[in-house]
Amino acid sequence: MDHFDVAVIGAGPGGYVAAIRCAQLGLKTVCIDSLCDDKEKPVLGGTCLNVGCIPSKALLDSSERYHNVQKHLDTHGIAVDGVTLDLKKMMGRKDKLIKTLTGGIQLLFRKNEVTWMAGHARLLGEGKLDVTLMPKQEETVPVTATHIIIASGSKPIDLPSMPLNHHTIVDSTGALSFDEVPESLGIIGAGVIGLELGSVWRRLGSDVVVLEATETLLPMVDKDIVRQAEGQFRKQGLDVLLGTKVTAASSDGKQVTVRYTSAGGEEKSLLLDKLVVAVGRRPNTEGLNADGVGLKLDERGFVVVDEFCKTNLPNVYAIGDVVGGAMLAHKASEEGVAVAERLVGKSAHLNYQTIPSVIYTWPEIAWVGETEQALKASGREVKTGSFPFAASGRARAMEEFSGQVKMISDAKTDEILGVHMMGPNVSELVGEVVLAMEYKASSEDIACTIHAHPTLSEALHEAALAVDNRAIHV
Repeated sequence: MDHFDVAVIGAGPGGYVAAIRCAQLGLKTVCIDSLCDDKEKPVLGGTCLNVGCIPSKALLDSSERYHNVQKHLDTHGIAVDGVTLDLKKMMGRKDKLIKTLTGGIQLLFRKNEVTWMAGHARLLGEGKLDVTLMPKQEETVPVTATHIIIASGSKPIDLPSMPLNHHTIVDSTGALSFDEVPESLGIIGAGVIGLELGSVWRRLGSDVVVLEATETLLPMVDKDIVRQAEGQFRKQGLDVLLGTKVTAASSDGKQVTVRYTSAGGEEKSLLLDKLVVAVGRRPNTEGLNADGVGLKLDERGFVVVDEFCKTNLPNVYAIGDVVGGAMLAHKASEEGVAVAERLVGKSAHLNYQTIPSVIYTWPEIAWVGETEQALKASGREVKTGSFPFAASGRARAMEEFSGQVKMISDAKTDEILGVHMMGPNVSELVGEVVLAMEYKASSEDIACTIHAHPTLSEALHEAALAVDNRAIHV
């Protein structure tokens, strides 16, 4: 029986980062993961690298380039004739990228002397595990560890009324691998995943309808940004139906019939070529033997942890999607690092109030901190400042006129409490805000910071000035 200082269950952004950091700190570490690719070959990287963040961003980038060649280059005086789409090649690029990055994790494991076990781990208690080796699942080997970190991630929620057939009715994973562009595509769920996938296939030529049960888009984003974003999505051709409750979906093998109740209460149906069920994700705790060892789960199945990511079991920790909260790769990674450092007696800093979020549509949407609406509902007095990208020289030069930066600060102390933005490359701009909020900066601090001209970051500077009605260019 092999004994390790640390056994990490899961090799996604939480698990593999935790394993590497543990090894860097001198702990003998094993990382166990059961994921295999479509050829039944074990792979590292979890959902994010294989069927989530990375492939979706690859397709978002490729589809945006295709769309720009078709629709926007003429404005720049560039004429292109005979543009065609080679979807197979586009998918091949995505797959090559995945292979490169997952292979990179293998190299990092070797460099840091992390043991990789391709298998499914089952908790037995008192630091003991059974690992059923992948892909054949014919052999089970025992492992013991002084500490265990559960980083088993999450999986798409499936709905009994919309059974997946992985051909015409698929989840987010299936929507990353269509072999042809569907003429009509339905997406259930207008969250981050639904909007990103909808954007990809709309750019490539699908007629896309997004059905969302709630009355508003993106409730975690400030309403001023949501209002502009919704207008942009509709302008781009996404048919977003809010307040729409899908009751059933069935397929004859060629097309899908979707039945739903509209916002007005009418019973309606749609006939589509493909349907993507993107209604969220649930914790992946199946097969962990949580009940057998007494691992505490909440009513939704998430592993219960304290502020230090400790579970109710001694020397067992949990991080990432499996514990709930923001289901973000960078949140999982930072939790993994924090746990690793605490295991060797180091202090670890992790501020959940300054975790940024991004939606990689175009324009992008990014935010960190609270919305104006949530802060006012809590009774906090705030002041705000906004600046539109239409007034940015750099954005204008890029032919990017939509979106804005909105900054929210405390009315008395001026501490920045949240920044929400939509516009070109705001996924990169939000990093400055995260750093500022980490140091409890005020809007005045950013207003007094010189930003290069012409840059998109000037929009953030102007929004900070606007908090005190000092914006120059609006």
